[in-house]
Amino acid sequence: MKITSVTALVVNARLRNWLFVKVTTDVDGLIGWGEATLEWKTRAVAGAIDDLAPLLIGENPFRIEHLWQGQHRWQFFQGGVVTMSAISGIDQALWDIKAKSLGVPVYELIGGATRDRVRMYDHLGGGDSEAVYGNASIDGFVEAAGESVRQGYSALKILAVPVAGHFIGHQEVKVATDLMRAVRATVGDEVEIMVDLHGRATAAMAIQYGLALAPFRPWFLEEPCQPGNPAEMAEVARALPIPIAAGERLFDIREFRDHLAMRAMSVLQPDVCHVGGITAMKKIAAFAESHQVPIAPHNPLGPIATVVNQHLGFSTPNFLIQEVMRADVPWRDDVVSGQLPIVDGYVSLPTEPGFGVEVNEAEAKKHPYVPEPQLRQALADGSVADW
Repeated sequence: MKITSVTALVVNARLRNWLFVKVTTDVDGLIGWGEATLEWKTRAVAGAIDDLAPLLIGENPFRIEHLWQGQHRWQFFQGGVVTMSAISGIDQALWDIKAKSLGVPVYELIGGATRDRVRMYDHLGGGDSEAVYGNASIDGFVEAAGESVRQGYSALKILAVPVAGHFIGHQEVKVATDLMRAVRATVGDEVEIMVDLHGRATAAMAIQYGLALAPFRPWFLEEPCQPGNPAEMAEVARALPIPIAAGERLFDIREFRDHLAMRAMSVLQPDVCHVGGITAMKKIAAFAESHQVPIAPHNPLGPIATVVNQHLGFSTPNFLIQEVMRADVPWRDDVVSGQLPIVDGYVSLPTEPGFGVEVNEAEAKKHPYVPEPQLRQALADGSVADW
C-alpha cells in the first residue's frame, strides 16, 4: 500500500476555518481524514501540508512513527506551530487509514479501551463564538450555563475575565467574580466550573483573580498567563488553592517536559491539532502520567479533532475530560458525519473502523475559506491587549 496524495480542505466555520487533511492511498476507496485547524494561520498550514506532501507520497502509510519522524526531521528547520499543525493533521489521517484497513476503531490501535465512557464538557452557548468570546453579561452567562446543565453536562467552562492590561484593578476582578458567582448559583454545587483566563494576566494578576474566585470552587483555572514561561506558571500554581490547567499553546514535547518538571500545572491541555497528532499526544500523555498529571485535551476546533480526542480519551489512562464546541455552526453534521452522540455529557465506545467519520466534500465546499475576523483587542487608551 502506498500514499498517492496529501491535500488540505478548508471549511469556514465563522470564527475559525477548519482545516481538514485528506490522505489518499492506492487502495481503492481507502482514505484517511485528520484535522490541522490553526486559527489565523490557515493558509500557512495548508501551505505546510503541500510542503510535506513530497515526503509522504509513495510511502507506506502504516509506518506512522517513521513518517512522523521524517516530517519532523528531514527538513532543516524543525517544528514551529505551523509545521507541527500540518504534521498533526497528516498523522491523524494515517492512523485513520491504518485502523480502517485493519477493520478496527483507532482507539484499539493506540492501547485499547481504558474506560467505557468519555466525559465531555460544554462551553457557554455550546461553543457559539458570540456566547464564548462576546461581551460578557450576567444574564447571558446564567442563561447559557443553565442550558448546558439541561443538556446533560456536568461540567462547563467560562471565559470570565475581561480583556485587560498587565496590571488589573478592582473592576476587572469584580467582573470575573460577579460572573462566577452567578454561574455557580445557577448550576449548583454538583456541576464543575472551569474558568479560562485566556492568558490575559501576568502571574501577579492571575493570583488576584484566583484568590477572588476561589470561594466559588473552580475545578481549575485555565491558562492564567501567556505561554512560554513555566516559572511564571509555577508561581501561580504555588500561590493558589485552585488547580492550574495549561498547555494549549505548547507544541513541542520539550515544552511539556519543562512545565511538568516545574510542577507548573495540575492538568495538562495539549492540542492534538498542534502537537503532532496522535503519535505525539500519546507520548505527551505518558510524560504527564509519569508526573501524576491528568490530561484534558484542548479542543475548541472542528468535528474531526473532537472525534480524534475522544479516541485518545478512551485509550489514555490519565485522561480527565474532553472539551467540545458543539454549537459553533448549525451545519456541523452536514459536513462531517459519524460524530459520536453526546448523551448526559458522555460519549460511549465507538465501533466503526478508523475514526468512524466521513467528510461530505460537496457540503464542505459550500463553506469556502474566509479570513478569520481580526479581533484587534485594545485597552481604553488604545494600546494593544492580549486576546
